[in-house]
Amino acid sequence: MQYRRVGASGLEVSAVSLGGWLTFGGSIEQEATQGVIRAALDGGVNFIDLADVYARGAAEEAAGRVLADLPRHELVVSSKCFWPMSEAPNDRGLSRKHILESCDRSLARLGMDYLDLYFCHREDPTVPLVETVRAMDHLVNQGKVLYWGTSCWSAERLREAHRLCAQHGWHAPIVEQPQYSLLVRDVEEAVEPAVAETGMGLVVWSPLAGGALTGKYDAGIPEGSRGASTQWLDGYLTDEGLERLRAFSGLAAEAGCRPSQLALAWLLRCGTVSSVITGATRADQVEENLAAAELEVDDALAARLDALFPGPRA
Repeated sequence: MQYRRVGASGLEVSAVSLGGWLTFGGSIEQEATQGVIRAALDGGVNFIDLADVYARGAAEEAAGRVLADLPRHELVVSSKCFWPMSEAPNDRGLSRKHILESCDRSLARLGMDYLDLYFCHREDPTVPLVETVRAMDHLVNQGKVLYWGTSCWSAERLREAHRLCAQHGWHAPIVEQPQYSLLVRDVEEAVEPAVAETGMGLVVWSPLAGGALTGKYDAGIPEGSRGASTQWLDGYLTDEGLERLRAFSGLAAEAGCRPSQLALAWLLRCGTVSSVITGATRADQVEENLAAAELEVDDALAARLDALFPGPRA
């Protein structure tokens, strides 16, 4: 496993990490959760990415039970806050009240004294940015959070957060967590340059575009698959989209790897990407994803991928 610094910070995370969205405490039972996490840790993963809203807190509880007996200093554990966790008016968003209370509840569910990373899960235009940034700085000063970050923030918001932190001497965010994959490349237009400019790193979610880049849909849309049961993948699974996905699987076969491995390895070429956050329901899926950290994507193959899935600067 490769380990990479998160931006200009001293924190190192595994190039391939494990997330609990849609799985822990939800679609898989506790025994399967334990198997998936153990397989990841055995393969060198040290970064486990969670959020309070994942399964309404159950994901944190499920992961916490597995991680309880492991050396805490070997782990990088994150969580997030923003989304409503109840009907209470203050139990949502990025106010000081919600941030501080959400962090305490996440720590209790995980059974931990601190989080390595704590993310603002979205922007909150209803709260002054200075209030949000100061609350995150407060958590770092308390020792409940070692570093903080953002998820799906705009380039302008990231620069303004860093300006405020520099002005007041507060701890600045070290990491942004956007959606990023061969199929979703808009982060390259403005956010990635802002991240590089401010010394942040990227840890990216949905690097396999909800499974579209795994080869699952090469023969069409299987009954019972995510593509058949949700609208989230509709834009990828048009006739033209399916043709491109089949061509992508052909490129992976030429490279002697699985489509999922090629998709992850392509992301890991990006100098600002510290880690790709993967999900899994079985240990063998974890093992397949981990192999991507050892896969080299040369310039010629990268050019063919860019031609197949052009980015915003194409």
